[in-house]
Amino acid sequence: MQKESDAAEEIVRPGLSYWQDVWLRLCKNKLALTGLAVIILFTLMAIFGMSLSHYTYAKQSLLHTNEAPSADHWFGTDDLGRDVYVRVWYGARISLFIGLMATLIDFFIGVTYGGISGFKGGFTDNLMMRIVDILYGLPYLLVVILLMVVMGPGLLTIIVALSATGWVGMARLIRGQVLQLKASEYVMAARALGASSGYIIRKHLLPNLMGIIIVQITFTVPSAIFAEAFLSFLGLGVQAPLASWGVMANDGLPVILSGYWWRLFFPAFFISLTMLSFNVLGDGLQDAFDPKQRR
Repeated sequence: MQKESDAAEEIVRPGLSYWQDVWLRLCKNKLALTGLAVIILFTLMAIFGMSLSHYTYAKQSLLHTNEAPSADHWFGTDDLGRDVYVRVWYGARISLFIGLMATLIDFFIGVTYGGISGFKGGFTDNLMMRIVDILYGLPYLLVVILLMVVMGPGLLTIIVALSATGWVGMARLIRGQVLQLKASEYVMAARALGASSGYIIRKHLLPNLMGIIIVQITFTVPSAIFAEAFLSFLGLGVQAPLASWGVMANDGLPVILSGYWWRLFFPAFFISLTMLSFNVLGDGLQDAFDPKQRR
């Protein structure tokens, strides 16, 4: 009887680590996996897609202006005879690069600033959060225009403009989570045992914040991509001969009534699909990291 009882208590399958359990739950979400696959595909096409065509993003041919999609020009041409297919994937490089760089800067500044504010607490926390409130109240478009005047339009200016106040949301989120974790029993026990602040941050706070940070990043990237497209659409983005999805959408809008639908359709389609993919992946990760879902 004792052997039967011991056998009944045996673990049927080996124990899973936290990250393995998160991955298994994410794999059950087909929509999130589809979003991840689309993001990977677009990234690969942004890197290698232009090599599939013999055209370049800046090559002009006035004899082939505004041609509809065909076997020679898969996505058609624009008003200067440039191949839209090549420019779409070159624009993907610019848009994805700006989105990822702005997100990484938001990540480092927001996590560091919010972590210090929440961990220190007291007067330091109040002072740092009032600075965040001031930055949050600044009109975003005004900041961009001022930076354009000071630095001039360009790729670096857009990244700086998106990062100037973009980290505020991440800082607020991390600060709130740190305040909550700092009051937990295992952190207070570590303090009572004489653990240093560095040890508590490294062993207790950061591991518990990683899930929230990863989810927030997946929502920040599409926001940055859309912000770049919006700025480029207003003429405040990258300048010719560079191309981004926002620049192409801005160029294609005035001619859509002339029947040149492909000029607007393809950049708008890829902007929408990229944002949708990141959002469904973020929703899937949010569910996967939810401790209530763990078994």
